[in-house]
Amino acid sequence: MKKINTLLILIVGLVLTANAQSQYQILPDKSGGKTLKGILSREILTSDTSFTWFAENQKGYSPNKDALEGLKKYADSLQLLVFMGTWCEDSHFIVPKLYSLADAAGFSSSNITVIGVDREKKTLSHLSEALNVTKVPTIIVLRNGKEEGRVVEFGKFGLFDLDLGAILKGLQ
Repeated sequence: MKKINTLLILIVGLVLTANAQSQYQILPDKSGGKTLKGILSREILTSDTSFTWFAENQKGYSPNKDALEGLKKYADSLQLLVFMGTWCEDSHFIVPKLYSLADAAGFSSSNITVIGVDREKKTLSHLSEALNVTKVPTIIVLRNGKEEGRVVEFGKFGLFDLDLGAILKGLQ
């Protein structure tokens, strides 16, 4: 019941946020940059000149084999919900590589929802609180609407895609 309530809160939050005039807020950052809070598209992250780290951190990445095969195998039933901070160096490192992994697997970017958080890890519509996200990046693997696992920051193994591969390999 708790998972159903959490999923319902997530869906309502996404719908409310999506129907707002803008899907994200731009907040000034103490470093002189900007923080994006809300639903973020790949296009925003790749086209905004404040986020040059995106293209830079995609270079030279070789995806984990299990993660690659898992995304291919379950492409029709998986959704990745990613919480990140545009101010967070770990997010700068992992999120571009996640998109490279998805591209290599033929996994649609439309199955990846990226939610930007502020420095307090808060989101629009309180999604981070509802899903107990306390660190970024957090990649939540949903299969047919049910959480199957999550990778928090670099994961248990120190490589986000190794953890993601272990989650996907464990799916039946």
